This record gives sequence, structure tokens and C-alpha cells, in this order.
Amino acid sequence: MNGIRSEQESERSFGMRNFKYVETIKDALEKECPLTVSCADVVALSARDGIVMLGGPRIEMKTGRKDSKESYISEVETSIPNHNDSISSVLARFKSIGIDVEGTVALLGAHSVGRVHCVNLVRRLYPTVDPTWDPEYAEYIKGRCPTSDPDPNAVLYARNDRETPMILDNMYYKNILNHKGLLLIDQQLAFDPTTTPFVEKMAADNGYFHDQFVRAIQLLSEINPLTNDQGEVRKNCRFVNSN
Repeated sequence: MNGIRSEQESERSFGMRNFKYVETIKDALEKECPLTVSCADVVALSARDGIVMLGGPRIEMKTGRKDSKESYISEVETSIPNHNDSISSVLARFKSIGIDVEGTVALLGAHSVGRVHCVNLVRRLYPTVDPTWDPEYAEYIKGRCPTSDPDPNAVLYARNDRETPMILDNMYYKNILNHKGLLLIDQQLAFDPTTTPFVEKMAADNGYFHDQFVRAIQLLSEINPLTNDQGEVRKNCRFVNSN
């Protein structure tokens, strides 16, 4: 609207879908309690409930966020790590917002669920397969991504965790220690001296992983929230309010 580009247009948002459900939730809230619950809170609480639905821990999350009155697409690229960033860069980026190494390792455990589009994997497949991959796992990935130039609009993907793909558990850490991590950052996380001790501990103890995941998500959800007159409660999540 008015030439303003949404954060959803960023390359960092590639593969994200089903924003329509945010609108569905927001519409229901507006009917019951108009201009009370922000879209920012809807997203945060949806993440909280989604984690539980995936077998993860219940996270007590604060509310009261306001929605922004402008787009921050220019900040998305600098604030959200890229899957090809080095582990040192990722750790530094999270440290800058108050999340320590242990918390960063836990957050990357979110890779325990979901899938990765082949567009983000081909660099490890072509022209030659990354030799650090477990051979059987590499064969699976190449079967899922048989071309070096996949159509970004097609649903071509591979799963990080094939054992418990829709459960938020510590299988991710077991996999990456066995050279079965999809992304370069997964591989680096497993074998960087700074992060390996935490990876090994989380691989051995699912409860410890969940505890650290809760702590990290709480920190992440409370970074620089807009409150009071710093923002607004949008009527429609796709647009700023007209008045």
C-alpha cells in the first residue's frame, strides 16, 4: 500500500506460508474485543501454541505488544541470520540482542521440525555432494532435490529430521552430530568448538533442550517490543490503521 513493501517480501521470508490464519484469528478477535489484541501478540501467541502442538514445552509469554506504523523490511536482512552465514556470525548476531551461545544453540533446535526448500540446499549438492554429509542422508537429499536449478515456486524440499519430523525434540541434535544436518549452519553448529558442548548436552537430554528453548524463546519474544503510544493495534494485520 502506498509503495510500502511488507517484511513478507524479504528473501528471509521465503517459504513462509499460511499468513491467512493470522487474519482469521485477528478477525475473530476484532469481533469479540475490537482494537485490543495486536497482530504482534497474535503472532507471538500463535508461536507459543504451535510449539505445544508440536510436542514442545509450554512457554509463558508476555502480551501487550503494539503493531508498528511502518514497514521494517530494510531491517529484516540485517536482523535475521541467513542459512549460509558462519556460526560465528550467527552467534554474534544473537549476542547483540541478548541471547547467549546456549540460547542460540537451543533456538536452532527449531530445525527439528519442518522442511527446507531445495533452493537453499543445492549449493551442498551441485556440482558435487558435500562430503561431510552422511552418505545415506546425502542420497535422500539428492533424491528430494534432483536438479541444480529448482523452481522456487514448486514444493521441492527435504526434511532435516526424518525420524520425528513433526515433533519439537532433541533428535535434531542427534542428527547433526551424525552428519545429517540439512543446512551449513547445522553442520557448523555440531562441530564448532564453541557450540559442540551444548549440542552434545541437548542431544543427550531432551528436557535440558526444552528448558533452554523456553528461555531463549522468552528472550526472543521480548526484544524491543512496541508499547503504549509507540505503535498501534491494527484493525487489519495487512495495513496500518487509516486514522
